[in-house]
Amino acid sequence: MEYTVRHDDLGTHLDWTLEDVTARQIDWFWSNMEKCFVLWHPEQHEYLTWPVPLQHGEIRGAVHNAPQTWKDGQRLNLYIRFERIEDVAPEIRDVLQLEHAIIVAGLGFTEQELEAGDPMGYRIHQWERSDAGVRGISSGIGTRKPETVEQGKIWAEHCAEEVGNWEVFLPGLYKLWKVVEPGHRNPFTDLSLDGQGRDATFRYMK
Repeated sequence: MEYTVRHDDLGTHLDWTLEDVTARQIDWFWSNMEKCFVLWHPEQHEYLTWPVPLQHGEIRGAVHNAPQTWKDGQRLNLYIRFERIEDVAPEIRDVLQLEHAIIVAGLGFTEQELEAGDPMGYRIHQWERSDAGVRGISSGIGTRKPETVEQGKIWAEHCAEEVGNWEVFLPGLYKLWKVVEPGHRNPFTDLSLDGQGRDATFRYMK
């Protein structure tokens, strides 16, 4: 994996490239996180659950609980929701420029915050095919809970380790699960986009 980190008025952004990983494999990952959340960051992640499950072919509105402890020692028991693009502020959608994307909202650490549904901030991951595999951009954007540059650097380090681990486990895991027919046990949602920026929409989820 190769990556660079940059900061702007919106938040922190990680530009990355991976070898031997496909865009479809990353699409599959987001619908099957419980199968590999610990693999995504073995040192910091615990097992993931779905308080609001997703459906085969439809990821929007699903919520996962993602317990993890970062290098600063803070344990986070985050409720994270997959967003509808049109529900996200236009200035945040402006970062969308690649062929596949997912926008997730960090709702908070309690069931009360889950029920309230008001995002503390967003993580946007986007990716597309490259000659060697995929290239992508991951963005951390604070809203209700603004994030400092220093906090952005901590997140970027964590995110870089997650993304880099896709290169290690994702191609093999995706191949193993091909033995299971796509459906409720092995869901898949195509996260291709039509358009860019605030005009972007999911091609296959209407």
